[in-house]
Amino acid sequence: MGMNATQAWLEPREEGDAFVLALGGAWGVDGLAAIDADLRRLHPGRRACRIDLSAIDRLDTAGAWAIWRTQQDWQSGGATVALAGVTADQRVLLDAVDRQHMQAQPLPRPPNAFREMVIHVGEVTVDIAKETADLVAFLGQIVVVLGRQLVHPGRLRGKSLVFHMQEAGLNAIPIVGLMSFLIGIVLAFQGASQLQRFGAEVFVVNLVAISVLREIGVLMTAIIVAGRSGSAFTAQIGSMKVNEEIDAMRALGLDPVEVLVVPRLLALVLTLPLLAFLADLLGLLGGGLMAWIVLGISPGTFIERLNEAIGLWTFFVGLIKAPVFAFTIAMIGCYEGLQVGGSAESVGQRTTRAVVEAIFLVIVIDAAFSIFYQLVGI
Repeated sequence: MGMNATQAWLEPREEGDAFVLALGGAWGVDGLAAIDADLRRLHPGRRACRIDLSAIDRLDTAGAWAIWRTQQDWQSGGATVALAGVTADQRVLLDAVDRQHMQAQPLPRPPNAFREMVIHVGEVTVDIAKETADLVAFLGQIVVVLGRQLVHPGRLRGKSLVFHMQEAGLNAIPIVGLMSFLIGIVLAFQGASQLQRFGAEVFVVNLVAISVLREIGVLMTAIIVAGRSGSAFTAQIGSMKVNEEIDAMRALGLDPVEVLVVPRLLALVLTLPLLAFLADLLGLLGGGLMAWIVLGISPGTFIERLNEAIGLWTFFVGLIKAPVFAFTIAMIGCYEGLQVGGSAESVGQRTTRAVVEAIFLVIVIDAAFSIFYQLVGI
C-alpha cells in the first residue's frame, strides 16, 4: 500500500481502541483499480473507526463512491464510522453520492404469474363494471332524447335518418344476401349427408327451415351488421371527436345524442328486421337449391314440406329479435365513438372494441331469447 502523490493510496493503522484509515493521492476512476481489492479486504469489526481524507489531492465521483461504499460496509458490520479531513468540495461529492443512492429504486421482484393473473382479472372486472354503468347511463340519455322527439316529432332529423337507412340497410343487402344464401346451402348439404344414413333425408327441409328462421338468419345478419355498420358508427363519431367537431356542436347548443346517435339508432332498428327477412328468404332459397341438387327434392316438394314443418310463428320468433339486436349494435357503436380520445390510434382501438362488444352482446341476447322461448314453450 505504498504512498505516492500521483496515485491513490491508503494506510490503515490503530490508534488505541480506534481503527483509522488514512487515504491520500488521486482518488479518481483511473487510480482506484489498483487499490480497490485492498480496500474491500479491510474489516475493522464492531468498534469506532475514522476515515481520514486530509491527504487526498484529487477526488472525483468514482472515488467518492468508493469511500461511501466503504463507510456503508463498515457500518453494516457494526462499526461506528466518522469522516475526517473532508474539504467543502469533497463534502459536495460525498453528499451527491449519498443522495443518488437514496433515490435509487430497488430492483423489482420477479413477477408472480398467479398474482399477475389475479390482478389482471380484477382490473378487467372493474373495467367491465364501470363500462356497464356508463352504458346504462348512455341508454338513459337515449331514452330521454327519444321521448323528447316523440313529444316533438319535428326534432327528428329526417334526412339524416334516410341517409343512414341507406348506408346501414340498403348497401348491406349484397353481403347479407350472399352470406345467407351460402349458409342455407351449407346447412342443406351437411344435413343431407348426415340424414341419408338413416333414410330421413326428407327432414333436411325441417333442419334448414327451423335453423334459418329461428336462429341463423337473424343472428348472422346481426353479426354482419355489427362488423359493418357498428364499426362505421364508431369510426365516424370518433373522427368527429378527434377533430373537435362534437365540442363545437355542444358549443352551438346542439345535443350530440340527438344529432348523431338517434338517427343512426333508428335507422338500424328499422332496417335490420328487413335485412333479417331477406336473409331468411335467401337462406331458404339456398337450402332448397342444395336439396334439389343433392337429394332430388323438387322446389314444389320443398315448399310443400316447408308448409308442414313450420308455422307463421316460427318466422316471427326469429324476426322479433332483430330490433333488439339493432338497438344494441347501434348503442354500442355510438357509445364507443363518443369515448374516443384525441388520437387516431384511439379511433382504431374503440372501433375494435365496438365490434367485439356488439357481437358478444348479440350472442348473449340471442341465448337469453332462446331460454325465454323454451320457458314459455315457443
